Amino acid sequence: MLTKDEAYKPINCDDYDNLELACQNNWMLTLALKDGEQLKAKAKDMVSRKNVEYLSIDIAGEDRDLRLDHIASFSHPDIGTVVVSESD
Repeated sequence: MLTKDEAYKPINCDDYDNLELACQNNWMLTLALKDGEQLKAKAKDMVSRKNVEYLSIDIAGEDRDLRLDHIASFSHPDIGTVVVSESD
C-alpha cells in the first residue's frame, strides 16, 4: 500500500514533460498506479505542494490528485504508453 507519508521521489523529466503536454491538451489518459489501480481520466494540471508533485485529474466529473511517483504508467494515442521512471 502506498502511503502519503513516504518520501517523494521526483520522476524523470521526459515523463513529466509528457504529463504537462497531456494537461495542456486536456487529454484523456489511461493510468496505471503502482498499487495496481487502473483508471481513465482527463489530465487537468500539474501541482506542487510541500515539495511533492501531483497530476490533477478529472474522473467522470470528480477531481483527484495523483502523486507523480505513484503513477506506474500512462498512455494516450499521441504519445503511446509511457512507463514512469524516477529521475537520475
